Amino acid sequence: MAIAVGRMSAAEYLATPERRPRHTELIDGTVVVNEPKLPHSRVQYQLMHRLGTWIDAGAGRGYVSPPADLVVDETNVFAPDVWWVAESRKPLPDQLDFDGVPDLVVEIRSPSTWIRDLRVKLPRYEAAGVPEAWYVDTEARTVLVFRRSQPAAAGFDVAFELESDQELTSPLLEGFALPVGAIFD
Repeated sequence: MAIAVGRMSAAEYLATPERRPRHTELIDGTVVVNEPKLPHSRVQYQLMHRLGTWIDAGAGRGYVSPPADLVVDETNVFAPDVWWVAESRKPLPDQLDFDGVPDLVVEIRSPSTWIRDLRVKLPRYEAAGVPEAWYVDTEARTVLVFRRSQPAAAGFDVAFELESDQELTSPLLEGFALPVGAIFD
């Protein structure tokens, strides 16, 4: 991981996409570069595949995406490892950028980013109004779930950890169920 020197706004960051390495985010005004390793990519694939299969199995199940620039606030542009939005917020096929924050964000543990993901990014997601966040711990083989108990909740007032022998579900994803252990296979 490398961190660029100097601070910039979200608008400045978005104005220079051709100058950025592939895996970057703007975190508190600083460009952060991270190149994920294979275990991270395997977990990302499993989640994308499982969510994509669930979406394809029924109408109106929204949209799942790999990392893309998502403006969280004036100094933060995050690219969650996986993100999902409800059908009513699904981007149009020719839409270049997503407006707003996703309904679900997924961050996957990388040794160099885990502390920042939990201590810096999670509170920013919460403040921006993200309804639910999954933090997949590739070392412990668990999933930390943070969600709002109701849409009007001020923040993530429900938090729990799922072990490998439990199922990952969400009130946002009706009928979706994924054994946690399958994420790591």
